[in-house]
Parts: sequence; structure tokens; C-alpha cells
Amino acid sequence: MTGIRLHAPEPGWAIDADVVVVGSGVAGLTAALRCTAAGLRTVVVTKANLDDGSTRWAQGGIAAALGEGDTPGQHLDDTLVAGAGLCDEPAVRLLVTEGPDAVRRLMATGADFDRTDDGEIALTREGGHHRRRIAHAGGDATGAEISRALVEAIREQGVRTIEHALVLDLLKDDEGRTAGVTLHVMGEGQHDGVGAVRAPAVVLATGGMGQVFSATTNPSVSTGDGVALALRAGAEVSDLEFVQFHPTVLFLGAGAEGQQPLVSEAVRGEGAHLVDADGVRFMLGQHELAELAPRDIVAKAITRRMQQQGAEHMYLDARHFGAEMWEHRFPTILAACRAHGIDPVTDPIPVAPAAHYASGGVRTDLRGRTTVPGLYACGEVACTGVHGANRLASNSLLEGLVFAERIAADIAEHGPHREGVPHTEPRGTVLALLAPEVRREIQRVMTRDAGVLRSAASLTAAADALEALRQDAEEEGKAAEPGVDAWETTNLLCVARVLTAAALAREETRGCHWREDRPDRDDERWRRHLVVRLTPDRRPVVRTTETADFPPVTPEAPREPQP
Repeated sequence: MTGIRLHAPEPGWAIDADVVVVGSGVAGLTAALRCTAAGLRTVVVTKANLDDGSTRWAQGGIAAALGEGDTPGQHLDDTLVAGAGLCDEPAVRLLVTEGPDAVRRLMATGADFDRTDDGEIALTREGGHHRRRIAHAGGDATGAEISRALVEAIREQGVRTIEHALVLDLLKDDEGRTAGVTLHVMGEGQHDGVGAVRAPAVVLATGGMGQVFSATTNPSVSTGDGVALALRAGAEVSDLEFVQFHPTVLFLGAGAEGQQPLVSEAVRGEGAHLVDADGVRFMLGQHELAELAPRDIVAKAITRRMQQQGAEHMYLDARHFGAEMWEHRFPTILAACRAHGIDPVTDPIPVAPAAHYASGGVRTDLRGRTTVPGLYACGEVACTGVHGANRLASNSLLEGLVFAERIAADIAEHGPHREGVPHTEPRGTVLALLAPEVRREIQRVMTRDAGVLRSAASLTAAADALEALRQDAEEEGKAAEPGVDAWETTNLLCVARVLTAAALAREETRGCHWREDRPDRDDERWRRHLVVRLTPDRRPVVRTTETADFPPVTPEAPREPQP
């Protein structure tokens, strides 16, 4: 137990529940719906509106063995290859086996996927997949359709929701078990200011931490709040060094910051080519799948070509699609490009890699349980072992779906644990808050020194710069006053420090962790997971697992789910 908490006012109000779900993407809303169906009093807390999470921005689709001739075994093989030796095979096997039925249940909830002329689900390919197994909706608006269906179901079921609420810290009982969360509701609302939701089960589904970098595909709400909360609560995180940079993000200029428009991998899946300024297809000969190689390979190839040619971006050429295909298959991407003065029908699209997805996160078992009793995690905030060193395209929505259902089943099976006396006031050392303007400095440091290209020198520079920012905030009179921007910035610093510590410790290149000074993969020494926790003095401590197997969350708990 770290005994660390954010500087915040004491809760001025409280409500009681059996389960509180933090986040409203596919993982959070699925968990909430399943918990509600099991008769559990469920509260959903979300940072913006219910439909404003990362799920809404997912373009490509959801991967599952739904097509003729495809099998879970083939999906498993592609996932293991993409994960570069660090996937937890039992977790992947569970994902690909339970995935198809989970997608069908999502459809039964109301999600409407694109169909072929004969009524079958339309499937496409993306990087790393040897078969067409990506179900999509609205052409390239899959996430928006899934979000719409789940939000409607949440409202139809009357699930209690608290919108515009930033979660702060975990509450515990006198046994050290989860007892709820504190949160701050922003602006006008039924509850204003800091309050608490008291519940013996907390499900973190807060999404990613892409805002730790200057340029990202993630929405502005993705500030690593769930990972930071879990670390302060004493939970372990794993594999945080594996940040996936999406290869094809619309290039808006060297100084562009914040959320950038994504150009889905499905565009390459339908036959678009990556070319340089001279029109040369530089992925040919680099991988058997060329432009459809796993994302880490494509991102590295683009970055290398940019370095070789002194260019700021490469191009994605899909002019041969024609106007009709662009308008029907990729209307969202077409509109985004045209809004920035680029017409993909007549011009190649300028693209460059940007931070996209955290393959690591809060360490869980196969039921979504973390190392803190009563605290669960699913979706991008979690590290289930599925993604290894590099997530396979479109496995993220499926992971959120499958593990959310498993979490709800576990909570329903074991029932809310209420033996301890809950502490409705947070306990522990109060953490000095960073000024909101420090956020951009954190992003610049991480992009420059811990981005696509890393080395011992760059990562050490990042660690030193981040430590200086932390120390500066703790000097007398320099800490910021409590508020949403200060809390978010402080969370970003926490996850940046842990990510950097893990990246510095892993002295090899593997998956989406690319060390220029250690260019080779080293299975003998580094086919292991890095597990990080915070000490009471807020220092990240990294340990290496003894094998590539994912360790249990508690010594007595097996990794395999119990029948």
C-alpha cells in the first residue's frame, strides 16, 4: 500500500452501490450492462459525456473469427506473432475463443455492423491479420456505432450514471480492500464538487494515456487517470513501455499537438500503398505482408524512411479507390482529410506515426482482478497479457468486450464483499499537484526522449526532466491548487515516470519498444515482463518476471480461471 493520494477537498457527498464502473467505452459500458443484468446496483462514472471515450474514435473495427474458413486458432497465431513473444497464451486463447460469441452478444445489444449483399457480416483485413476478420460499421465508424448501441442500452436499462466526473482516488476499508472511489463532478450537475461512490467493487475502464505525448490519436480525456489511481492505491502495472504508435496518422505539420486524425489501417487493408515523396513503395521487401505488416514494423519503416530522406512524413496513396469507394467505405476519413485541405480521391495523404495505444497497463488475471482486492481493470487501462509487446490491429475492442463480461461474471459469482468498515475519507500522504501549464512540458519531454525512437541517453534525459518537474512542484509555495487540469497533469507525470522507468530497464528492441542503442531482440534476457509499483515516496520500482508467463495477481491465486 503506497499511502499516496491526490490533493483534493474531502468528499462533500456520497452514494452507495455494489459496483462502480469508471469509464464509458466498450469495456466500461459492457461491464456495467452485465453487472446490472446480474442484479447488482451499478454506477457508471465517466469523465465527459457517456459517448466521449476512446471507443467512439475507433475506425477500423473489431477482430473475431467470424468468417468462413477462419478459426480462433488462426486468430491466436496472428496475435502471438504481433505480440513479439510476450503475449500470455492462455489470455489470447480465451480472447479468440470467447470473442465471436461476445461480438454476437454486442450485435444483440443493438450494434449494427456492415453487411455484404447476401446479408453476411462484411469483413476486412488489417495489419498482422492473414485473414479478413475485421467486422466494421458505417464504413469506418465502428467505434461510434458500438458506443451508440451501448449508450442506448445503458439508458434503456436505467443504469445510474455520473457524467463530467474525474475519478480521483481509490477508497479502501479497514482490511485494505476496495471500498469505492472519490471523484470530482465538473460544472453544473446533481452532485457538484468532490464526492464519493462507496462500492466494494471498482472496475477501471478509463482508457489510455495517449495525452502523455504531444501528438496522439487519443481524445483529450486520455490522461492515464486509471493507471495513476491504481499505482497510488498500491496496484502493480506491467508492460507500460510498449506504447503503440499508429503508423498512419494524418500529418498536420511539425508543430501540431493534441489529438490528430487517424487514417485507419483498414485503408491499407483495402489496398492503399505507403509511398515516399517519389512514389516508391518502401514496404515492399521489408515484410511478407508489406503495408499490412504489424504496426510496430510499419511505424519503424516509416520513421526510418523519414530519417533517411530528411522528411517530416510519408504518404498513403489510395487514389485508385475512386470517389465512390472513398465515400461509401471511408466517409469519416474522407471528411477529416478534406477538412484539412487534402482530397484522398486525387492526392496522396501525408501520414506520420503518432501515439495510439498502451499495450500495457494495470496488471490483471483472466477475470480482470488486479493486485488490489476488489479492484478490477479492463480495456486499454488494463494489462491482461493479450497484447504482449505490440497489439494486433482491432484486438482492442474485442479485449474490452470479452474481459468486461468476465469481470461482471466474477463480481456476480462472488458477490459484493462488505465485511470491512469503509473509509469514506481518503487516507495517506497528500500528493503535491503540478501546475496545468506543465502538461505541455511533459508531452514535449516524452515525445522527444521516449517516443518512437529511444535510447539509454534519451530515456535518462526524460527521467531526469520528469523528476525535476516533480521536485519543482513539491517546493514550498509552488504546488498547484486542486482542480481538474492540475489533477490530470499530475496523473500524466505519474504515468510518464513509470513508462520511462520501464523503457529504460528493457535493454532490447521488441515490438513497439524500439531502442536505437539496443537494436536487437534478446529473448534469453528479455522475454520477460516488467512489473512496476510505486513506493510510498512515489518512486517507481521495476522488477522483472522470471519467465515469459504472466504471474498471478496474488500468490495463492492461479493464473487460469477457476471452473
